[in-house]
Amino acid sequence: MSSNGTTTVRATAKLTTLVAGSALAVGAVIACVTAPGPARPLTYLTDLAYSATARPGAATAGPAHPRPRLASVLGPAGRAVASPGRARYIARKMLRAFGWTRRQFTYLNLLWGRESGWSVFARNPASGAYGIPQAVPGGKMASAGPNWRTSARTQIRWGLGYIRAVYGSPRLAWGHEATAGWY
Repeated sequence: MSSNGTTTVRATAKLTTLVAGSALAVGAVIACVTAPGPARPLTYLTDLAYSATARPGAATAGPAHPRPRLASVLGPAGRAVASPGRARYIARKMLRAFGWTRRQFTYLNLLWGRESGWSVFARNPASGAYGIPQAVPGGKMASAGPNWRTSARTQIRWGLGYIRAVYGSPRLAWGHEATAGWY
């Protein structure tokens, strides 16, 4: 260190900049989470009121889709679970096993982004829909594995099987969602 203390001043200035930058980043995250506006499942992490009848064109006011809970990052007892990005990666890799090309992921991403924001813990208290594919009731996903409450892979496996059995493809499921407001 120099005798005039310039090293200390520089270190203090760097630390002050780092702390101020962190505070601004935290403030920006809080502003994004609490900001009012159109329902966008990927931007809201709070558990806000949701009505099962609040779909596009419905008479009731409110968000059109459930908003993922903060638990989409930390599961029960603080255990880390698949993030929405990791869940999308898992789904993209599973498409071929269900007989679909990667092009189908575009529609799957639209569908489950709108339904759950790809949150393993997304919940619709009005209908009982749960998880990434918004299974009603959520317990149906137990047929894909015992860890259906917390496993993105299990929920995705069940959801892709449901889409194949009922619609034939994510594109057709998305088409139904876009016109009817549900799938």
